[in-house]
Amino acid sequence: MPRVSQDHLEARRRQILDGARACFARHGYEGATVRRLEEATGLSRGAIFHHFRDKESLFLALAEDDALRMAEVVAEQGLVQVMRDLLAGRREDGPDEDGRGEHPADWLGTRLEVSRRLRTDPDFRARWAERSEQLTKATQDRLRRQREAGNLRDDVPVEVLSDFLELVLEGLVSHLAMGLPADDLGPVLDLVEETVRRHRRSS
Repeated sequence: MPRVSQDHLEARRRQILDGARACFARHGYEGATVRRLEEATGLSRGAIFHHFRDKESLFLALAEDDALRMAEVVAEQGLVQVMRDLLAGRREDGPDEDGRGEHPADWLGTRLEVSRRLRTDPDFRARWAERSEQLTKATQDRLRRQREAGNLRDDVPVEVLSDFLELVLEGLVSHLAMGLPADDLGPVLDLVEETVRRHRRSS
């Protein structure tokens, strides 16, 4: 029997994550039954759980994958841009430009489910704590670079600014989770961004 290539395994893993992301976003963790996961991924139970031990491991891998992609956006554009992407995802659907199912709308679905499980599942909270550090690290690294470039206020520790931005992110996620109006939140994020900037005094 020929060995399955690493590229094939990675493509199959990506297929499972993309399908599961849509399934969890639509039905929530509890509602994402194995049958629905099969339908969403187009794969059998055996194929799905060949790559992931169980549904919990699949969801954690998915949440970690999304957190990593968020961290990449943070590293390049900042945490406020992640928030803007979440707002954009609230209003749009479909895959991104390269055709993969990684649209911010899918980020939001995963993030909402992560937030819900953090409140209700102590075991998940403990496992997730290990994985959430990458987003915090990416945020703090970018803030330090911005400070070194003279773009960031220097009267507040980077760790405090990072906590502030992450708190705003969680507040935004909660706002969206409650289904409250979000079309007018762009200026609010402008204010958040302005709050962390360094203001140079005019001579």
